[in-house]
Amino acid sequence: MALWYIGNTSVRSAFRLRDGLVALSTSYLQGNMRGQDGDRAFRDLLGQHGIVSLGTDKTYSVGRKWRSALGKLGFLYPEIHSDTIRQEDVGTMDTITPNGWRLIRADTVPAMQECFLRALAAQFIEIRNGEEQSTWFSPLRHTLAVLLELERQTGEASVNFIEMALHIQTTTSADSVVTVAERIIELRNERNAAESKRRFDSAKYEEAGTAFGLRASTFRDYADANFRYLKATGLVQNKGRGIALVPEKRLFAELMARDTSVPTSELERYTTLCNGAQLPTDTQGAALDVLHNLIAQLSQMGIPFVLGDRPVDTPADIAIIRHEIEDIIFKQKEEIYAREQASQWEEIANYIDLIASRRDRRRIDEETEIVIPRSESPAYLEWTLWRAFLAIDSLENKPYEARRFRVDQDFLPVGTAPGNGPDLIMEFRDFVIVIEVTLTESSRQEAAEGEPVRRHVADLMNQYAEANGKPVYGLFIANNIDSNTAETFRIGVWYSRSDEMVHLHIVPLTISQFNSFFRALFTTNNVSPEAVINLMNDCEQHRADCKAPEWKNMINQTVERTVNEMVAR
Repeated sequence: MALWYIGNTSVRSAFRLRDGLVALSTSYLQGNMRGQDGDRAFRDLLGQHGIVSLGTDKTYSVGRKWRSALGKLGFLYPEIHSDTIRQEDVGTMDTITPNGWRLIRADTVPAMQECFLRALAAQFIEIRNGEEQSTWFSPLRHTLAVLLELERQTGEASVNFIEMALHIQTTTSADSVVTVAERIIELRNERNAAESKRRFDSAKYEEAGTAFGLRASTFRDYADANFRYLKATGLVQNKGRGIALVPEKRLFAELMARDTSVPTSELERYTTLCNGAQLPTDTQGAALDVLHNLIAQLSQMGIPFVLGDRPVDTPADIAIIRHEIEDIIFKQKEEIYAREQASQWEEIANYIDLIASRRDRRRIDEETEIVIPRSESPAYLEWTLWRAFLAIDSLENKPYEARRFRVDQDFLPVGTAPGNGPDLIMEFRDFVIVIEVTLTESSRQEAAEGEPVRRHVADLMNQYAEANGKPVYGLFIANNIDSNTAETFRIGVWYSRSDEMVHLHIVPLTISQFNSFFRALFTTNNVSPEAVINLMNDCEQHRADCKAPEWKNMINQTVERTVNEMVAR
Protein backbone atom coordinates (compact mmCIF):
# COMPACT_ATOMS: atom_id res chain seq x y z
CA MET A 1 0.00 0.00 0.00
CA ALA A 2 1.36 3.41 -0.97
CA LEU A 3 1.17 6.37 1.36
CA TRP A 4 -2.12 8.24 1.40
CA TYR A 5 -2.98 11.79 2.33
CA ILE A 6 -6.33 13.45 2.91
CA GLY A 7 -6.12 17.01 1.68
CA ASN A 8 -3.42 18.65 -0.37
CA THR A 9 0.29 18.87 0.47
CA SER A 10 0.67 22.15 -1.47
CA VAL A 11 -2.30 23.96 0.11
CA ARG A 12 -1.72 23.04 3.73
CA SER A 13 -3.98 25.53 5.47
CA ALA A 14 -7.43 24.06 5.00
CA PHE A 15 -9.36 27.12 6.12
CA ARG A 16 -7.67 29.26 3.47
CA LEU A 17 -9.47 27.18 0.86
CA ARG A 18 -12.62 29.00 1.91
CA ASP A 19 -10.95 32.34 1.15
CA GLY A 20 -10.12 31.05 -2.32
CA LEU A 21 -13.69 29.89 -2.87
CA VAL A 22 -15.10 33.25 -1.76
CA ALA A 23 -12.80 35.04 -4.20
CA LEU A 24 -13.71 32.64 -7.00
CA SER A 25 -17.45 33.01 -6.36
CA THR A 26 -17.31 36.71 -7.29
CA SER A 27 -15.20 36.25 -10.43
CA TYR A 28 -15.77 35.14 -14.01
CA LEU A 29 -13.35 32.22 -13.63
CA GLN A 30 -15.77 29.47 -12.61
CA GLY A 31 -15.58 26.83 -15.30
CA ASN A 32 -12.79 28.76 -17.02
CA MET A 33 -9.68 27.81 -15.05
CA ARG A 34 -7.77 25.44 -17.32
CA GLY A 35 -4.65 25.88 -19.38
CA GLN A 36 -1.93 28.43 -18.89
CA ASP A 37 -4.31 31.39 -19.12
CA GLY A 38 -6.71 29.87 -16.58
CA ASP A 39 -3.93 28.93 -14.17
CA ARG A 40 -2.49 32.44 -14.38
CA ALA A 41 -5.89 34.11 -13.95
CA PHE A 42 -6.74 32.05 -10.85
CA ARG A 43 -3.29 32.63 -9.38
CA ASP A 44 -3.67 36.38 -9.94
CA LEU A 45 -7.15 36.33 -8.38
CA LEU A 46 -5.78 34.63 -5.24
CA GLY A 47 -2.93 37.14 -5.12
CA GLN A 48 -5.24 40.14 -5.51
CA HIS A 49 -7.26 38.97 -2.50
CA GLY A 50 -4.10 38.51 -0.41
CA ILE A 51 -4.64 34.75 -0.16
CA VAL A 52 -1.27 33.80 -1.66
CA SER A 53 2.02 35.57 -2.27
CA LEU A 54 2.63 35.60 -6.00
CA GLY A 55 6.44 35.60 -5.89
CA THR A 56 8.07 34.35 -9.09
CA ASP A 57 5.63 31.60 -10.02
CA LYS A 58 6.50 31.50 -13.72
CA THR A 59 4.65 28.22 -14.30
CA TYR A 60 1.46 29.51 -12.61
CA SER A 61 1.45 26.34 -10.50
CA VAL A 62 -0.27 28.13 -7.62
CA GLY A 63 -3.52 28.40 -9.58
CA ARG A 64 -3.29 24.79 -10.72
CA LYS A 65 -2.61 23.47 -7.20
CA TRP A 66 -5.45 25.44 -5.64
CA ARG A 67 -7.86 24.28 -8.32
CA SER A 68 -6.75 20.68 -7.72
CA ALA A 69 -7.16 21.01 -3.94
CA LEU A 70 -10.66 22.43 -4.24
CA GLY A 71 -11.67 19.71 -6.69
CA LYS A 72 -10.17 16.90 -4.65
CA LEU A 73 -12.24 17.90 -1.61
CA GLY A 74 -15.43 18.34 -3.62
CA PHE A 75 -15.70 22.13 -3.29
CA LEU A 76 -15.35 22.42 -7.09
CA TYR A 77 -16.71 19.87 -9.56
CA PRO A 78 -13.63 17.84 -10.55
CA GLU A 79 -12.72 16.78 -14.06
CA ILE A 80 -14.24 13.37 -14.79
CA HIS A 81 -12.08 10.73 -16.45
CA SER A 82 -14.36 7.72 -16.74
CA ASP A 83 -15.78 5.21 -19.19
CA THR A 84 -18.99 4.83 -17.19
CA ILE A 85 -20.12 8.37 -16.32
CA ARG A 86 -20.05 11.72 -18.10
CA GLN A 87 -18.97 15.13 -16.86
CA GLU A 88 -22.57 16.39 -17.08
CA ASP A 89 -23.70 13.52 -14.85
CA VAL A 90 -21.66 15.07 -12.03
CA GLY A 91 -21.53 18.83 -12.70
CA THR A 92 -19.83 21.52 -14.73
CA MET A 93 -16.10 21.16 -14.29
CA ASP A 94 -14.42 23.76 -12.02
CA THR A 95 -17.66 25.35 -10.84
CA ILE A 96 -18.62 25.55 -7.18
CA THR A 97 -20.44 22.53 -5.75
CA PRO A 98 -23.24 22.46 -3.13
CA ASN A 99 -20.70 21.73 -0.38
CA GLY A 100 -18.52 24.51 -1.76
CA TRP A 101 -21.38 26.99 -1.50
CA ARG A 102 -22.09 25.68 2.01
CA LEU A 103 -18.48 26.50 2.94
CA ILE A 104 -18.75 29.99 1.42
CA ARG A 105 -21.89 30.70 3.46
CA ALA A 106 -20.35 29.33 6.68
CA ASP A 107 -19.77 32.34 8.94
CA THR A 108 -18.54 30.59 12.08
CA VAL A 109 -15.66 28.20 12.68
CA PRO A 110 -17.99 25.30 13.67
CA ALA A 111 -19.95 25.80 10.44
CA MET A 112 -16.72 25.72 8.41
CA GLN A 113 -15.56 22.62 10.28
CA GLU A 114 -18.80 20.85 9.40
CA CYS A 115 -18.14 21.55 5.70
CA PHE A 116 -14.66 20.05 5.96
CA LEU A 117 -16.05 17.12 7.93
CA ARG A 118 -18.59 16.44 5.19
CA ALA A 119 -15.82 16.73 2.59
CA LEU A 120 -13.41 14.39 4.34
CA ALA A 121 -16.17 11.92 5.21
CA ALA A 122 -16.98 11.78 1.49
CA GLN A 123 -13.36 11.25 0.41
CA PHE A 124 -12.53 7.66 -0.44
CA ILE A 125 -9.18 6.39 -1.67
CA GLU A 126 -8.79 3.38 -3.95
CA ILE A 127 -6.82 0.35 -2.80
CA ARG A 128 -5.51 -1.74 -5.69
CA ASN A 129 -5.62 -5.51 -5.18
CA GLY A 130 -3.91 -6.56 -8.38
CA GLU A 131 -4.67 -5.59 -11.98
CA GLU A 132 -8.44 -6.04 -11.97
CA GLN A 133 -9.63 -5.67 -8.39
CA SER A 134 -9.81 -2.62 -6.16
CA THR A 135 -11.61 -1.50 -3.03
CA TRP A 136 -12.16 1.90 -1.47
CA PHE A 137 -11.65 3.18 2.06
CA SER A 138 -12.17 6.39 4.05
CA PRO A 139 -8.92 7.81 5.51
CA LEU A 140 -10.92 9.88 8.01
CA ARG A 141 -12.84 6.92 9.38
CA HIS A 142 -9.70 4.76 9.44
CA THR A 143 -7.86 7.39 11.49
CA LEU A 144 -10.77 7.77 13.92
CA ALA A 145 -10.98 3.99 14.32
CA VAL A 146 -7.26 3.80 15.19
CA LEU A 147 -7.59 6.62 17.72
CA LEU A 148 -10.52 4.88 19.39
CA GLU A 149 -8.65 1.55 19.47
CA LEU A 150 -5.64 3.28 21.04
CA GLU A 151 -8.00 4.67 23.65
CA ARG A 152 -9.23 1.14 24.35
CA GLN A 153 -5.68 -0.19 24.69
CA THR A 154 -3.98 2.74 26.45
CA GLY A 155 -6.77 4.93 27.85
CA GLU A 156 -5.95 7.84 25.56
CA ALA A 157 -7.21 8.54 22.03
CA SER A 158 -4.09 10.25 20.70
CA VAL A 159 -1.15 9.74 18.33
CA ASN A 160 2.05 11.69 17.86
CA PHE A 161 3.48 12.86 14.56
CA ILE A 162 5.75 9.91 13.77
CA GLU A 163 2.99 7.45 14.66
CA MET A 164 0.72 9.07 12.09
CA ALA A 165 3.54 9.17 9.55
CA LEU A 166 4.63 5.54 9.85
CA HIS A 167 1.60 3.55 10.99
CA ILE A 168 -1.69 5.30 10.16
CA GLN A 169 -1.12 6.86 6.74
CA THR A 170 0.61 3.64 5.59
CA THR A 171 -2.39 1.44 6.47
CA THR A 172 -6.07 1.27 5.52
CA SER A 173 -9.35 -0.10 6.81
CA ALA A 174 -8.31 -3.43 5.25
CA ASP A 175 -5.70 -3.70 8.01
CA SER A 176 -6.66 -4.88 11.48
CA VAL A 177 -7.18 -1.77 13.61
CA VAL A 178 -6.03 -3.76 16.64
CA THR A 179 -2.76 -4.60 14.91
CA VAL A 180 -2.22 -1.01 13.78
CA ALA A 181 -2.70 0.21 17.36
CA GLU A 182 -0.31 -2.44 18.69
CA ARG A 183 2.37 -1.36 16.22
CA ILE A 184 1.91 2.26 17.28
CA ILE A 185 2.29 1.33 20.95
CA GLU A 186 5.42 -0.67 20.15
CA LEU A 187 6.90 2.30 18.29
CA ARG A 188 5.93 4.59 21.16
CA ASN A 189 7.68 2.40 23.72
CA GLU A 190 10.84 2.18 21.58
CA ARG A 191 10.88 5.94 21.12
CA ASN A 192 10.37 6.64 24.83
CA ALA A 193 13.37 4.46 25.60
CA ALA A 194 15.61 6.13 23.00
CA GLU A 195 18.39 8.40 24.28
CA SER A 196 17.96 10.84 21.38
CA LYS A 197 14.45 11.05 20.00
CA ARG A 198 15.55 13.12 17.00
CA ARG A 199 18.10 10.46 15.96
CA PHE A 200 15.52 7.74 16.59
CA ASP A 201 12.97 9.52 14.40
CA SER A 202 15.47 10.09 11.58
CA ALA A 203 16.44 6.42 11.57
CA LYS A 204 12.80 5.29 11.47
CA TYR A 205 11.96 7.65 8.60
CA GLU A 206 14.97 6.39 6.65
CA GLU A 207 13.89 2.78 7.22
CA ALA A 208 10.37 3.58 5.98
CA GLY A 209 11.72 5.44 2.97
CA THR A 210 13.82 2.44 1.99
CA ALA A 211 10.87 0.05 2.44
CA PHE A 212 8.52 2.17 0.35
CA GLY A 213 11.06 3.41 -2.16
CA LEU A 214 10.35 7.03 -1.22
CA ARG A 215 12.22 9.95 0.31
CA ALA A 216 12.04 10.02 4.09
CA SER A 217 10.72 13.60 3.93
CA THR A 218 7.61 12.39 2.08
CA PHE A 219 6.32 10.70 5.24
CA ARG A 220 6.66 13.98 7.15
CA ASP A 221 5.03 16.04 4.40
CA TYR A 222 2.03 13.73 4.19
CA ALA A 223 1.60 13.52 7.96
CA ASP A 224 1.73 17.31 8.22
CA ALA A 225 -1.01 17.68 5.59
CA ASN A 226 -3.09 14.91 7.18
CA PHE A 227 -2.92 16.53 10.61
CA ARG A 228 -3.93 19.93 9.23
CA TYR A 229 -6.97 18.63 7.35
CA LEU A 230 -8.05 16.30 10.16
CA LYS A 231 -8.01 19.25 12.57
CA ALA A 232 -10.15 21.26 10.13
CA THR A 233 -13.03 18.86 10.86
CA GLY A 234 -13.11 19.90 14.53
CA LEU A 235 -13.04 16.25 15.66
CA VAL A 236 -9.39 16.27 16.73
CA GLN A 237 -7.15 18.80 18.41
CA ASN A 238 -3.45 19.33 19.05
CA LYS A 239 -1.72 17.25 21.69
CA GLY A 240 1.98 18.09 21.76
CA ARG A 241 3.29 17.24 18.29
CA GLY A 242 0.31 14.98 17.69
CA ILE A 243 -3.45 14.92 17.76
CA ALA A 244 -6.16 13.64 20.09
CA LEU A 245 -9.92 13.34 19.88
CA VAL A 246 -11.78 16.42 21.11
CA PRO A 247 -13.43 15.10 24.31
CA GLU A 248 -16.88 16.54 23.64
CA LYS A 249 -16.80 15.09 20.09
CA ARG A 250 -15.85 11.56 21.15
CA LEU A 251 -19.31 10.01 20.67
CA PHE A 252 -19.63 11.73 17.31
CA ALA A 253 -16.23 10.31 16.27
CA GLU A 254 -17.30 6.84 17.40
CA LEU A 255 -20.44 7.02 15.27
CA MET A 256 -18.35 8.15 12.31
CA ALA A 257 -15.86 5.30 12.73
CA ARG A 258 -18.65 2.71 12.94
CA ASP A 259 -19.91 3.68 9.48
CA THR A 260 -17.85 1.45 7.18
CA SER A 261 -20.12 1.77 4.15
CA VAL A 262 -18.64 2.92 0.86
CA PRO A 263 -20.34 4.34 -2.25
CA THR A 264 -21.63 1.54 -4.45
CA SER A 265 -20.87 3.25 -7.75
CA GLU A 266 -18.55 5.78 -9.30
CA LEU A 267 -21.41 8.23 -9.78
CA GLU A 268 -22.45 7.92 -6.12
CA ARG A 269 -18.87 8.54 -5.03
CA TYR A 270 -18.62 11.78 -7.02
CA THR A 271 -22.13 12.89 -6.06
CA THR A 272 -21.42 12.37 -2.35
CA LEU A 273 -18.09 14.18 -2.63
CA CYS A 274 -19.63 17.25 -4.27
CA ASN A 275 -22.70 17.42 -2.05
CA GLY A 276 -20.88 16.54 1.16
CA ALA A 277 -21.36 13.29 3.06
CA GLN A 278 -24.25 12.61 5.37
CA LEU A 279 -23.22 12.83 9.03
CA PRO A 280 -24.50 10.81 12.00
CA THR A 281 -26.28 13.90 13.36
CA ASP A 282 -28.32 14.13 10.15
CA THR A 283 -30.44 11.28 11.57
CA GLN A 284 -32.85 11.75 14.46
CA GLY A 285 -31.65 8.93 16.72
CA ALA A 286 -27.92 9.71 16.49
CA ALA A 287 -28.57 13.45 16.81
CA LEU A 288 -30.45 12.86 20.09
CA ASP A 289 -27.68 10.59 21.40
CA VAL A 290 -25.04 13.27 20.70
CA LEU A 291 -27.23 15.96 22.27
CA HIS A 292 -27.77 14.03 25.50
CA ASN A 293 -24.05 13.25 25.65
CA LEU A 294 -23.24 16.96 25.38
CA ILE A 295 -25.75 17.84 28.11
CA ALA A 296 -24.11 15.22 30.36
CA GLN A 297 -20.70 16.78 29.68
CA LEU A 298 -22.05 20.21 30.64
CA SER A 299 -23.32 18.73 33.89
CA GLN A 300 -19.87 17.26 34.62
CA MET A 301 -18.41 20.75 34.08
CA GLY A 302 -20.87 22.14 36.65
CA ILE A 303 -22.78 24.14 34.04
CA PRO A 304 -26.56 23.75 34.27
CA PHE A 305 -28.55 23.41 31.06
CA VAL A 306 -32.31 22.93 30.94
CA LEU A 307 -33.72 21.57 27.72
CA GLY A 308 -37.25 22.37 28.84
CA ASP A 309 -39.87 22.32 26.12
CA ARG A 310 -37.50 23.26 23.30
CA PRO A 311 -38.38 21.29 20.15
CA VAL A 312 -36.25 18.24 19.29
CA ASP A 313 -38.55 16.87 16.61
CA THR A 314 -36.04 16.99 13.75
CA PRO A 315 -32.25 16.80 13.34
CA ALA A 316 -32.37 20.51 12.44
CA ASP A 317 -34.08 21.34 15.76
CA ILE A 318 -31.49 19.30 17.62
CA ALA A 319 -28.61 20.91 15.72
CA ILE A 320 -29.60 24.36 16.99
CA ILE A 321 -29.42 23.20 20.61
CA ARG A 322 -26.27 21.13 19.99
CA HIS A 323 -24.41 24.11 18.52
CA GLU A 324 -25.51 26.25 21.47
CA ILE A 325 -24.11 23.72 23.95
CA GLU A 326 -20.89 23.29 21.97
CA ASP A 327 -20.45 27.07 22.09
CA ILE A 328 -20.93 27.09 25.87
CA ILE A 329 -18.31 24.34 26.26
CA PHE A 330 -15.92 26.12 23.92
CA LYS A 331 -16.19 29.42 25.79
CA GLN A 332 -15.57 27.65 29.08
CA LYS A 333 -12.45 26.02 27.61
CA GLU A 334 -11.30 29.37 26.22
CA GLU A 335 -11.49 30.95 29.67
CA ILE A 336 -9.33 28.11 31.01
CA TYR A 337 -6.93 28.66 28.10
CA ALA A 338 -6.76 32.37 28.94
CA ARG A 339 -5.79 31.64 32.54
CA GLU A 340 -2.98 29.36 31.34
CA GLN A 341 -1.27 32.03 29.24
CA ALA A 342 0.72 33.59 32.09
CA SER A 343 2.61 30.31 32.42
CA GLN A 344 3.15 30.24 28.65
CA TRP A 345 4.80 33.65 28.37
CA GLU A 346 8.13 32.25 27.12
CA GLU A 347 6.43 30.46 24.24
CA ILE A 348 4.50 33.64 23.44
CA ALA A 349 7.74 35.64 23.38
CA ASN A 350 9.29 33.05 21.07
CA TYR A 351 6.36 33.41 18.67
CA ILE A 352 6.80 37.19 18.67
CA ASP A 353 10.53 36.76 17.97
CA LEU A 354 9.69 34.40 15.12
CA ILE A 355 7.39 36.94 13.48
CA ALA A 356 9.92 39.74 13.97
CA SER A 357 12.63 37.60 12.32
CA ARG A 358 10.32 36.79 9.38
CA ARG A 359 10.92 33.07 9.81
CA ASP A 360 8.34 30.32 10.00
CA ARG A 361 9.70 27.89 12.60
CA ARG A 362 11.91 27.65 15.65
CA ARG A 363 12.93 24.58 17.62
CA ILE A 364 12.65 25.14 21.36
CA ASP A 365 13.94 21.75 22.46
CA GLU A 366 14.18 18.19 21.16
CA GLU A 367 10.43 17.66 21.41
CA THR A 368 9.08 21.16 20.82
CA GLU A 369 9.02 23.24 17.68
CA ILE A 370 6.84 26.31 17.10
CA VAL A 371 5.65 26.90 13.55
CA ILE A 372 3.86 29.72 11.77
CA PRO A 373 2.24 28.41 8.57
CA ARG A 374 3.26 30.19 5.41
CA SER A 375 1.03 33.12 4.46
CA GLU A 376 -0.50 33.17 7.96
CA SER A 377 1.92 35.53 9.69
CA PRO A 378 -0.66 38.39 9.86
CA ALA A 379 -3.15 36.13 11.63
CA TYR A 380 -0.47 34.76 13.96
CA LEU A 381 0.66 38.28 14.87
CA GLU A 382 -2.87 39.15 16.05
CA TRP A 383 -3.13 35.80 17.86
CA THR A 384 0.25 36.20 19.57
CA LEU A 385 -0.56 39.72 20.82
CA TRP A 386 -3.91 38.43 22.10
CA ARG A 387 -2.08 35.72 24.03
CA ALA A 388 0.44 38.27 25.33
CA PHE A 389 -2.29 40.39 26.89
CA LEU A 390 -4.08 37.31 28.22
CA ALA A 391 -0.78 36.51 29.93
CA ILE A 392 -0.57 40.03 31.38
CA ASP A 393 -4.00 39.14 32.81
CA SER A 394 -6.59 41.21 34.73
CA LEU A 395 -8.95 41.48 31.75
CA GLU A 396 -12.45 42.72 32.52
CA ASN A 397 -13.89 41.43 29.23
CA LYS A 398 -13.90 37.76 28.24
CA PRO A 399 -11.06 36.39 26.09
CA TYR A 400 -13.48 35.75 23.21
CA GLU A 401 -14.71 39.35 23.51
CA ALA A 402 -11.15 40.69 23.42
CA ARG A 403 -10.33 39.16 20.00
CA ARG A 404 -12.07 39.84 16.71
CA PHE A 405 -10.45 37.01 14.76
CA ARG A 406 -11.78 33.46 14.81
CA VAL A 407 -9.99 30.56 16.50
CA ASP A 408 -10.28 26.80 16.08
CA GLN A 409 -10.57 24.07 18.71
CA ASP A 410 -6.89 24.57 19.60
CA PHE A 411 -7.42 28.35 19.92
CA LEU A 412 -5.23 28.86 16.86
CA PRO A 413 -6.22 31.69 14.50
CA VAL A 414 -8.53 31.09 11.57
CA GLY A 415 -7.80 34.17 9.48
CA THR A 416 -7.34 37.76 10.58
CA ALA A 417 -9.82 40.08 12.26
CA PRO A 418 -12.43 41.45 9.82
CA GLY A 419 -12.46 45.11 8.85
CA ASN A 420 -14.62 47.82 10.38
CA GLY A 421 -13.10 47.36 13.81
CA PRO A 422 -9.85 46.95 15.73
CA ASP A 423 -7.92 43.70 15.93
CA LEU A 424 -8.04 43.44 19.73
CA ILE A 425 -9.99 45.22 22.48
CA MET A 426 -8.48 44.59 25.90
CA GLU A 427 -10.61 46.07 28.68
CA PHE A 428 -9.06 46.42 32.12
CA ARG A 429 -10.48 47.83 35.35
CA ASP A 430 -9.47 51.46 34.77
CA PHE A 431 -8.79 51.70 31.02
CA VAL A 432 -9.10 50.06 27.62
CA ILE A 433 -6.24 49.26 25.22
CA VAL A 434 -7.14 49.00 21.55
CA ILE A 435 -4.47 47.00 19.72
CA GLU A 436 -3.90 47.17 15.98
CA VAL A 437 -1.16 45.15 14.26
CA THR A 438 0.18 44.95 10.74
CA LEU A 439 3.03 43.50 8.73
CA THR A 440 2.63 46.22 6.11
CA GLU A 441 5.70 48.41 5.75
CA SER A 442 6.89 51.57 3.88
CA SER A 443 4.49 54.35 2.93
CA ARG A 444 1.77 51.78 2.22
CA GLN A 445 1.54 51.34 5.97
CA GLU A 446 0.14 54.82 6.56
CA ALA A 447 -2.29 54.49 3.66
CA ALA A 448 -3.59 51.15 4.94
CA GLU A 449 -3.55 51.82 8.68
CA GLY A 450 -3.53 55.54 9.45
CA GLU A 451 -7.22 56.30 8.97
CA PRO A 452 -8.72 52.97 10.18
CA VAL A 453 -6.66 52.86 13.39
CA ARG A 454 -7.58 56.43 14.33
CA ARG A 455 -11.25 55.82 13.50
CA HIS A 456 -11.39 52.63 15.55
CA VAL A 457 -9.80 54.30 18.59
CA ALA A 458 -12.11 57.31 18.28
CA ASP A 459 -15.20 55.09 17.98
CA LEU A 460 -14.25 53.15 21.10
CA MET A 461 -13.43 56.33 23.01
CA ASN A 462 -16.98 57.47 22.30
CA GLN A 463 -18.42 54.07 23.19
CA TYR A 464 -16.64 53.76 26.53
CA ALA A 465 -17.20 57.42 27.40
CA GLU A 466 -20.92 56.79 27.20
CA ALA A 467 -20.74 53.42 28.98
CA ASN A 468 -18.37 53.90 31.92
CA GLY A 469 -15.98 56.75 31.23
CA LYS A 470 -12.90 54.55 30.89
CA PRO A 471 -10.05 56.15 28.91
CA VAL A 472 -9.09 54.40 25.68
CA TYR A 473 -5.49 53.98 24.50
CA GLY A 474 -4.35 52.79 21.09
CA LEU A 475 -1.32 50.53 20.67
CA PHE A 476 -0.07 50.11 17.10
CA ILE A 477 2.46 47.33 16.49
CA ALA A 478 4.38 46.54 13.31
CA ASN A 479 7.76 45.11 12.30
CA ASN A 480 8.85 48.59 11.26
CA ILE A 481 7.06 51.88 11.88
CA ASP A 482 7.00 54.12 8.80
CA SER A 483 7.59 57.77 9.66
CA ASN A 484 4.39 58.78 7.84
CA THR A 485 2.43 56.42 10.07
CA ALA A 486 4.19 57.73 13.16
CA GLU A 487 3.41 61.30 12.12
CA THR A 488 -0.29 60.49 11.76
CA PHE A 489 -0.38 59.07 15.29
CA ARG A 490 1.87 61.81 16.65
CA ILE A 491 -0.64 64.45 15.54
CA GLY A 492 -3.28 62.14 17.00
CA VAL A 493 -6.58 63.81 16.24
CA TRP A 494 -9.89 62.71 14.76
CA TYR A 495 -12.89 64.80 13.73
CA SER A 496 -16.38 63.56 14.37
CA ARG A 497 -19.24 64.03 11.93
CA SER A 498 -20.13 67.19 13.79
CA ASP A 499 -16.54 68.44 13.32
CA GLU A 500 -15.73 68.00 16.98
CA MET A 501 -12.00 67.31 17.39
CA VAL A 502 -11.06 64.26 19.45
CA HIS A 503 -7.52 63.90 20.83
CA LEU A 504 -6.29 60.34 20.44
CA HIS A 505 -3.69 58.46 22.47
CA ILE A 506 -1.99 56.11 20.01
CA VAL A 507 1.57 54.87 20.46
CA PRO A 508 3.42 52.97 17.70
CA LEU A 509 5.85 50.25 18.76
CA THR A 510 7.86 47.79 16.73
CA ILE A 511 7.30 44.09 17.37
CA SER A 512 10.82 43.82 18.79
CA GLN A 513 10.29 46.78 21.13
CA PHE A 514 7.08 45.29 22.46
CA ASN A 515 8.71 41.90 22.95
CA SER A 516 11.69 43.24 24.89
CA PHE A 517 9.22 45.00 27.20
CA PHE A 518 6.96 41.90 27.39
CA ARG A 519 9.88 39.66 28.35
CA ALA A 520 11.05 42.15 30.98
CA LEU A 521 7.59 42.19 32.59
CA PHE A 522 7.87 38.48 33.35
CA THR A 523 11.60 38.10 34.02
CA THR A 524 11.46 40.94 36.57
CA ASN A 525 8.06 39.96 38.01
CA ASN A 526 6.49 43.32 37.12
CA VAL A 527 3.49 41.95 35.24
CA SER A 528 0.54 44.34 35.26
CA PRO A 529 -1.57 46.20 32.69
CA GLU A 530 -0.65 49.44 34.47
CA ALA A 531 2.98 48.85 33.43
CA VAL A 532 1.84 48.89 29.79
CA ILE A 533 -0.04 52.16 30.26
CA ASN A 534 2.91 53.73 32.07
CA LEU A 535 5.17 52.85 29.14
CA MET A 536 2.67 54.27 26.64
CA ASN A 537 2.32 57.49 28.65
CA ASP A 538 6.10 57.85 28.82
CA CYS A 539 6.35 57.40 25.06
CA GLU A 540 3.49 59.79 24.37
CA GLN A 541 4.87 62.69 26.40
CA HIS A 542 7.55 63.33 23.76
CA ARG A 543 5.25 63.56 20.75
CA ALA A 544 4.41 67.26 20.94
CA ASP A 545 8.05 68.35 20.98
CA CYS A 546 9.38 66.56 17.89
CA LYS A 547 8.57 65.32 14.42
CA ALA A 548 7.93 61.67 13.54
CA PRO A 549 11.55 60.47 13.07
CA GLU A 550 12.61 62.02 16.37
CA TRP A 551 9.52 60.67 18.11
CA LYS A 552 10.34 57.15 16.91
CA ASN A 553 13.85 57.54 18.35
CA MET A 554 12.44 58.81 21.64
CA ILE A 555 10.05 55.85 21.80
CA ASN A 556 12.94 53.44 21.27
CA GLN A 557 14.99 55.13 23.98
CA THR A 558 12.00 55.09 26.33
CA VAL A 559 11.45 51.36 25.82
CA GLU A 560 15.15 50.62 26.37
CA ARG A 561 15.30 52.79 29.49
CA THR A 562 12.12 51.24 30.92
CA VAL A 563 13.40 47.71 30.35
CA ASN A 564 16.79 48.53 31.87
CA GLU A 565 15.17 50.11 34.92
CA MET A 566 12.97 47.05 35.43
CA VAL A 567 15.96 44.73 35.22
CA ALA A 568 18.03 46.92 37.59
CA ARG A 569 15.45 46.94 40.37
